[in-house]
Amino acid sequence: MNILFFLTPKSDVAYIYADDTIRQALEKMEHHRYAAVPVLEHSGKYVGTITEGDLLWGIKNQYNLNLKAAEDVPVSVIRRRADYQPVSGKSRMEDLIDRALNQNFVPAVDDRGLFIGIITRKDIIKYYAGTDRNGA
Repeated sequence: MNILFFLTPKSDVAYIYADDTIRQALEKMEHHRYAAVPVLEHSGKYVGTITEGDLLWGIKNQYNLNLKAAEDVPVSVIRRRADYQPVSGKSRMEDLIDRALNQNFVPAVDDRGLFIGIITRKDIIKYYAGTDRNGA
């Protein structure tokens, strides 16, 4: 099976750029109510995934819980606990499932490492449960 069948395209995904500020990242995550978002370079290259916890511990450990001091700091300086490992269109279904066991979503990249979207654990479960993406 082609794993790209599960793809939510980049145009439908909330993400941030590595030079976005901590404040911008927090605001985007709050707006969308996401606990984690992909981090990209402006070229589209996937950098990693940042979580609410990464931001919280970064503010605590590097800025003594002073959000004002961290307001203009790019997210690229925040240490990420663990990056969500991406898959490509050539990846096997087993690779996708293995990553989805420990991640809410799996980033998808093309052959050049450019971010093309995400595959959610929810869509994988729906497929195996026999329902489509629209809940039918």
